[in-house]
Amino acid sequence: MSSGADLFVVCKQCGSEVSPYITECPYCGRRLRRRAPKLPRANAPSRSRGRLLRRLRWPQARISARTEPGRRPSGWAREGRIGSRPYVTIALVAVSCAAWVAWHAKPDLYVKMTIIGPLHGDWWKLITSQFAYGNGVYEFVTLVAVAIFGWLLERRRGPAVVLALFLGAGVAGALVASAVYADPVVSGGNAAALALLAAWAVPDLEAARVGSYYEGDLLGAGAIAAVLLVVPFARPEASWLAGVTGGVLGLLLGIGLHHSERPEL
Repeated sequence: MSSGADLFVVCKQCGSEVSPYITECPYCGRRLRRRAPKLPRANAPSRSRGRLLRRLRWPQARISARTEPGRRPSGWAREGRIGSRPYVTIALVAVSCAAWVAWHAKPDLYVKMTIIGPLHGDWWKLITSQFAYGNGVYEFVTLVAVAIFGWLLERRRGPAVVLALFLGAGVAGALVASAVYADPVVSGGNAAALALLAAWAVPDLEAARVGSYYEGDLLGAGAIAAVLLVVPFARPEASWLAGVTGGVLGLLLGIGLHHSERPEL
């Protein structure tokens, strides 16, 4: 009788034995319960067993989450700790836009900011020339590249790397152009934009070389780099030599940073 009570439920209205997993009697239609009971899952661990497994796994998860001594966290781990707001990138784009408005209000300011001919001791033009643009299309293309890859690189490496690479690549490109040409003309931040792009693309290029998965869009980055390299042939105030120098400098810095974060085996 006890086994029968476990297998069937007696309907109080018609007295029929029905399944305990239904809500209405199939013979008379009487409501037996509001909702059907839950069916036990096959091979499901009990509640106490599940708690025990979680307690056993918790210390191991905490140990694996810590950084082992002698190993440096990966770039993506640092990216999670670094703030997601690219303040340095925003500031660089804002200064370039402000310089565009300023020299249009005072045209002779453009000549004082750019490198036209030998420096003659005006070394501050190595920095100011990166924010002076004589053409709106040239400025738009360059600032879009700076905004995209500066933001991505700042999230991955931090603001100090972006600021140092932007100014360092621009100064190095202007110095190389001034050393090669007798009457150099350097204007705009194409060297800095190519440096930021190259430094950001190094991890994805390394992953593509070994056949690993990478999240970046190398085809899009390559298209932007091609546009930045072609712009100097359409705008004489943009130096192609400064741009190539900035791209090489960014590539070298990106390789150094990428290999410095790889854990030693």
